[in-house]
Amino acid sequence: MRQTTMALAVLVAAMSPLSAPAQQVPQSQAQIALSFAPLVREAAPAVVNIYASRVVEGRQSPFSNDPFFQQFFKDFGKPTARVQNSLGSGVILSADGMIVSNYHVVGEATDIRVVLTDRREFNAKVLLADEESDLAVLRLEGAENLPYLRLRNSDAAEVGELVLAIGNPFGVGQTVSSGIVSGLARSAASLGRGYFIQTDAPVNPGNSGGALIGMDGQLLGVNTAIITRSGGSNGVGFAIPANLVAQVMAQAQAGNDRFLRPWAGVSGQSVDMQMAEAFGLDRPLGIILNELHPDSPFGAAGLRAGDVILSLGGAEVNSPQEIMFRLAVAGVGGQMPLVYSRDGEEHETVVDLIEAPEGLAPQILTITEGSLTGLSVAQINAALIAELSLPATAKGVIVTGIEGRLSRVGLAPGDVLVAINGEPIETVEDVARVVAEGGRRWAIEAQRGTAQIKLRFGL
Repeated sequence: MRQTTMALAVLVAAMSPLSAPAQQVPQSQAQIALSFAPLVREAAPAVVNIYASRVVEGRQSPFSNDPFFQQFFKDFGKPTARVQNSLGSGVILSADGMIVSNYHVVGEATDIRVVLTDRREFNAKVLLADEESDLAVLRLEGAENLPYLRLRNSDAAEVGELVLAIGNPFGVGQTVSSGIVSGLARSAASLGRGYFIQTDAPVNPGNSGGALIGMDGQLLGVNTAIITRSGGSNGVGFAIPANLVAQVMAQAQAGNDRFLRPWAGVSGQSVDMQMAEAFGLDRPLGIILNELHPDSPFGAAGLRAGDVILSLGGAEVNSPQEIMFRLAVAGVGGQMPLVYSRDGEEHETVVDLIEAPEGLAPQILTITEGSLTGLSVAQINAALIAELSLPATAKGVIVTGIEGRLSRVGLAPGDVLVAINGEPIETVEDVARVVAEGGRRWAIEAQRGTAQIKLRFGL
């Protein structure tokens, strides 16, 4: 009985006003009406709905719905074209109608219609589209004096701060949802090569390209992806940071029709605790360099394999995606400060922000006659290494495309050719020479990631 009485006394004490958080009755009409409404009223007119369509080529085949036979009859049937529609959102970033959205919303569209919150409609044209960053910049035709959002420094964002997501989920009309910044510097294999701000503000299909704004009303990021098991929001959404949006916008305004990003020419991996101890670091930090291309600007700055990059442009880097993000935000031209560790000692240097050498168009060969018709290959160069995220020291000939009957033999884009019919392959000229010799039976050796494959077939 005594134990019960004492427990009751403790419970009463825990519930008493002295131990409870201080609470106050609202003292003014402004406190009673506290809401996001004034912020939304200012920001929402700068978020638009985007209706895009594109023509998709296909074939009308009786086997198209059969999961087994369709793989053998890909080229069977009458060529057809159909219109594919997409729905998304966009953000106005200038009074004269410059809009940012996602590449997957408008990147390949042939017809784009933009609807403002006041129900005005405009045709739009894509000025710059970049699939890797999933960003695209559009310009509205005949627009002026439009409401727009200012870009915020996304590096200043903090986990826990309030944010609003504005977009057009499921096509129901402009919708506002609230949440917080759940995480920063997010990168994962399931998210591709990106680097994101994570939020728990509900983001659903149709929100793509919409705004993630902070309590200052400025654009913190462009909503781009979610992780879900149901198809709807599970509270794990991702936005492209505003600092990258600013660089893409600047290049579009400068007249670029493609996004130029500095080339690293390195490959590396994140440092774990075991590595940190081996490299004399007090905690896991940075990226250890595994390979450097002979022309890498990082090599020219004095780095070598085994060095650990600690910071780039004054910001810590802890994943390869962070390095690529920091370079992309800086843009081509100029230099960027870099801090690295070698043998437990820190060093400082600067790295030149340059494009990949040898141009952006690698030597490409497409076979148009004979048994290997439909095979496209390219000579690996620095630009292709950057574009396809190949190892920094990759060389040789890579498969870039396969069409027709050849698509059934097991060869795939991304395979690096080693030999054809026993002949070593080092250049696209080697491929052309072996193919010219003809034949109906083929033996191909290739490198696929870390595995070697051998294919034997007759066509």
